[in-house]
Parts: sequence; structure tokens; C-alpha cells
Amino acid sequence: MFPNLPTNDDEDAALIEPETGEEQVTISLLKQHTYCPRVVYFETCTPGIRPRTYKMQAGQDAHERERQRAARRTLTAYQLPAGERRFDVRLVSEKLGLSGVVDEVVLTPEEAIVVDYKLASWIGENHLVQIGAYGLMVEEAFQLPVRRGYIYLLKLRRFESVPIDEPLRNSVMETLRNIQRIRLYEYMPPPVDQPNKCASCEFRRFCNDI
Repeated sequence: MFPNLPTNDDEDAALIEPETGEEQVTISLLKQHTYCPRVVYFETCTPGIRPRTYKMQAGQDAHERERQRAARRTLTAYQLPAGERRFDVRLVSEKLGLSGVVDEVVLTPEEAIVVDYKLASWIGENHLVQIGAYGLMVEEAFQLPVRRGYIYLLKLRRFESVPIDEPLRNSVMETLRNIQRIRLYEYMPPPVDQPNKCASCEFRRFCNDI
């Protein structure tokens, strides 16, 4: 049902230690790297050039409307009889060097569940990496296992269950390593193999080889 994810087979691979005072990687950068690694380069190595687009504003507005509806929703969509719900949870992981805000966290004595709202009608690899990263950070913050998450597709008004399994966790860590290398060496990755991704990209005019 979901696209294949890259995994890291090198058990000895480690995260690059961040410099003292270095900014943490935001969760959104993991999603952007999975969609197109060059976005990470433009965001981190040439800051201040990203324009705000209608699509970005529309997504923010849709999230706010869904946040108000979600507060009235029961937990049956998550297959839970009861639990504590928290919204717009700000997370910071010193261990991973990550930060971000997850739309919703559901807490029970046995587990935590992460929920992400998307202004989309399908789930992409970038969405999976993002919710996987949220899962790792929620585990660290609340000291509860995160075995599953949900992506709510706003356009379809439908929940999709996502297992926070080992392949997804490995993919998150590999993506984080790649982002750290781009930032450390100011390396511009090659263009993506799917030119259709470039059509609506706000950074397209900065890429001279597409």
C-alpha cells in the first residue's frame, strides 16, 4: 500500500555530531529531503530566499480548521476506548538533534499514537518519513512505545494507519544523516529523477540544470 522506503544497512553508521549551538533539524526538513534533497540545501545553505506560496498558506489554514474539528472527534478512529489527547505538541530531541510540532498525540498507559493532518488525497514517502520521525520523538518525550501512527487525509476526510516499524525508523535515521551531510559540507544534491516534482516547486528558478 505504501511506497518502498530506503533503509540503512550499515549498523556502524552514526549521526554526525552537531556543532555546539548548531540549529536542530526541523521535522519539515526530513519531509522536504524525501521529496527533493535540494530543498534542504536551499533552506539551510541559502537561508532567507524561500518565498511563501499559496499552497503553504492553504495548508496552514486547513490544519487550523481540522484542529478545531479534531477536538470534538472521539477516539474510535484510533481503535481506542479511551486516552489523553494533546494537540500541537512541540517536541525537541537533544538525542536526535530534531525539533518539530506534531498535530496530535494520543496517550494511553500502554502506548502513544501520533497523528498528522495532511492537505492531500494520498500518502507519499515524505509523509511516512515525517510521521516516523514524530514517533521517535514522542517515544523519547513521553517514555512510551509508539507502534503506530495515523495520517489524516484532509481532502478525503479519511484516516490511514501507518506502522512505526523498523524499516520506517531506519529510513528516518538515514534521511537525518543525509540532511546533516548537506548542512555540514554545503553540498547541493543532484536533481530528482521525477521532473514533475519541479513544476510547482518554489525553488525551481534556482536550479539551472532542470
